Amino acid sequence: MKHRAGKAAGMFVLSAAMTMLLAATASVSAADQIAIGVGCTTGSSLRLRAEASTSSSVVTQLDKSVAVSILGKQDGWYYVGFDGKSGYVSAEYVVEDQDGIFTAPGRINGDGVNVRASANPDAQTVATVNKDAVVTVDGFADGWYAVTCQYGTTGYIRSDFVDLVSDEASASGAADIATQYLGTRYVYGGSSPSGFDCSGFTMYVFKQMGVSLPHSATSQWQSGKGQKLYSASELKSGDLVFFNDPSRSKGKACSHAGIYMGGGQFIHASSANSGGVIVSTLSSGYYNTYFVGGMRV
Repeated sequence: MKHRAGKAAGMFVLSAAMTMLLAATASVSAADQIAIGVGCTTGSSLRLRAEASTSSSVVTQLDKSVAVSILGKQDGWYYVGFDGKSGYVSAEYVVEDQDGIFTAPGRINGDGVNVRASANPDAQTVATVNKDAVVTVDGFADGWYAVTCQYGTTGYIRSDFVDLVSDEASASGAADIATQYLGTRYVYGGSSPSGFDCSGFTMYVFKQMGVSLPHSATSQWQSGKGQKLYSASELKSGDLVFFNDPSRSKGKACSHAGIYMGGGQFIHASSANSGGVIVSTLSSGYYNTYFVGGMRV
């Protein structure tokens, strides 16, 4: 039965030898560690600890009903990975997935990661995704996640190349990628790190996440790729934002596009003044006046 990660279930269990092998220390990142199962947290503000002890330091806190990769077991504790971090959680607050069928957001933690046709390293490559690309994890078996990429391709990725994350973290991936290109020069028609225009920038960033957007602010707004948002108060980090200055749009729906970063700020390729990829405030006079809406892809 298919269910959200927040519903109780259990996991696929590998051999005891594999479990012991994967029970590494919490100081090691969850990356490069193959999961032996998947679990769901049952407690709020759940403390992920560096060691299997209530007196151990806290690595981070986990929300209720999030999916975590199970990397090992030790004396009533699960050694788990979440959002690129790893540590120990009391087994009292984690329910193991039994059928390997669930739904949770995931984020790729390496470049050039192959999506395979089956859960086998020798299987055909059906797609390649890069770091910070967002996928939907649809299931787990024998150390592999069944995934759906944002452009619709389905396949399998070995679990050590995918970090299970929260819905909010997966959405913010576009903003994280975008900030890597701060200062890149403005080039009309540009859509690469050698130079961007506004829609070329948003197109390039979302391509890194497996989302294909057209090269035009108006075309992106009208693409039907996501949920339209008409109030700035609805925006979340990673949402596309659109503007329309009638003096520049030539009768089209939009004249400019960017990516919301949270806190009232957005990142965009601007042609104003010296131009380039910059961060601006959504509430500033110009952008507040010409704000059209946002899109959650």
